[in-house]
Amino acid sequence: MRKIVHVDMDAFYASVEQRDNPSYRGKPLVVGGSPNQRGVVAAASYEARKFGIHSAMPSVTAIAKCPGLIFVRPRFDVYREISAAIHAIFKRYSDLVEGVALDEAYLDVTENKQNITYASTIARYIKTAIFQETQLTATAGVSINKFLAKMALGQNKPNGLTVILPEDAIAFVEQLPIEKFHGIGEVTAAKMHSLGIHTGADLKERSLTELTDNSKIYLTATTENTRSAN
Repeated sequence: MRKIVHVDMDAFYASVEQRDNPSYRGKPLVVGGSPNQRGVVAAASYEARKFGIHSAMPSVTAIAKCPGLIFVRPRFDVYREISAAIHAIFKRYSDLVEGVALDEAYLDVTENKQNITYASTIARYIKTAIFQETQLTATAGVSINKFLAKMALGQNKPNGLTVILPEDAIAFVEQLPIEKFHGIGEVTAAKMHSLGIHTGADLKERSLTELTDNSKIYLTATTENTRSAN
């Protein structure tokens, strides 16, 4: 059985800017292009997220949601430098590190360099080291595979740590709302809701054939409606 730790920095780009400029702290801030230049939000601070602002949102939409929003141009050289420091911390515990982005990675710590028994202990050490060395916070999820570690991470952000034990894995997945599953967006979630699938337990009761057939029906209907509209 594997021991997987998933680490994700909290609002990484935005947090770096707030760290480096004290006047930005506690204020809604986004890293991205100006609304006057058809910019897009690359990252939003937690203060900005309270207004419904998120990454990939047009900057003009973001400023409409929060007129006092602070815009900061990205400094990718700085973010890459900090990312390298964070990955160096990961490598103290395992060489099996899968980077997802500058601010996110999976670590297989089943056989780790420090011979630490519990993955949750490693996750705590990593979070502490990141804060001490970068003054930034991270959230971690721990479980027996990448999917569950990812789901665990989403339970307690920012600056959290959640562990899904092997004996709790099935119950966790069964109670999880379908829209919380990694890889399921709003459109797919709405489609599943229309089929009566609201939780992992509901999904478990459906056969692969049934789900495939319903998918084909949905795609056919969508295609026909699109042709009719055109």
